[in-house]
Amino acid sequence: MAGKKIDTRAVGLDISLKFVEFLTGRENLHYGLWNPDDVVCAASLGPAQEAYTDKLFKLLPEGRGLRILDIGGGAGETARKLIKLGHEVEIVIPSAFLAGRCRENTKGKARVHECRFEDFETDRKFDICLFSESFQYIPLDVSLDKAASLLDAGGQIIIADCFRTDAFFTASGDEAKVGGGHALADFRKAIAARPFKVLSEEDITRAVAPSIDLEQAFFNVVGHAVTQVDHALAQSRPLLRGVLGGALRLVLNKRRRIRLDQRLNHKTRNSDNFCLYNTYLMIKLAP
Repeated sequence: MAGKKIDTRAVGLDISLKFVEFLTGRENLHYGLWNPDDVVCAASLGPAQEAYTDKLFKLLPEGRGLRILDIGGGAGETARKLIKLGHEVEIVIPSAFLAGRCRENTKGKARVHECRFEDFETDRKFDICLFSESFQYIPLDVSLDKAASLLDAGGQIIIADCFRTDAFFTASGDEAKVGGGHALADFRKAIAARPFKVLSEEDITRAVAPSIDLEQAFFNVVGHAVTQVDHALAQSRPLLRGVLGGALRLVLNKRRRIRLDQRLNHKTRNSDNFCLYNTYLMIKLAP
């Protein structure tokens, strides 16, 4: 009888969350917000992520008791903080693993819907539909209209996410492309085609970009360790090194090996390239 298929995404998320929690004490997977004079290192990640959340929460209307739909709520850290501020939160998250973390981190105080936003159904209305680095995963022809339909009178949509610039689509190579999301031009068109009012908009691309440098620095540490092990094997166990190298070539094609080498041993994924290929917006809309 065939064994149960390993959920590699859940394993990867579990590892990522544990590593971030080890560094910061929290299970935040979002970008940090950095000042120009900040030292970009692991010790600064926690404060940078807290600064990001503080800035995000400034987009909320004043007062307590907001009904907030946290769409793609990660591991529930944002919802936990919103609940602590006196708001009522529901989370939509398609990952069973992350849904479990949301329930754990909010101590059951957030209602968690384990489904895609496209499939989410409810009779309730909300004051805020919040997309914090989740907007890019939902089709544009669904996200805006569905969010608007879920708002009560006077409700707002808050989006904090990356959008791809024109440079992303005109670049000849993809080795150093960092980030993702919908095309910014398509997003602008989608907004213009709908009866939305832009209440506020801020480009924070440069302020979040150092998060990419920190991520790359971590992979370079891993790459350094791998290189040192490889050198040691070449000197003491050349046959074993040859076998491992052959296995790697069987598992990864040439293109993937090149990209892995870039990820571990180079700095092509950096904040400058992030800023070239992405625009990171915090934007607030009202139907």
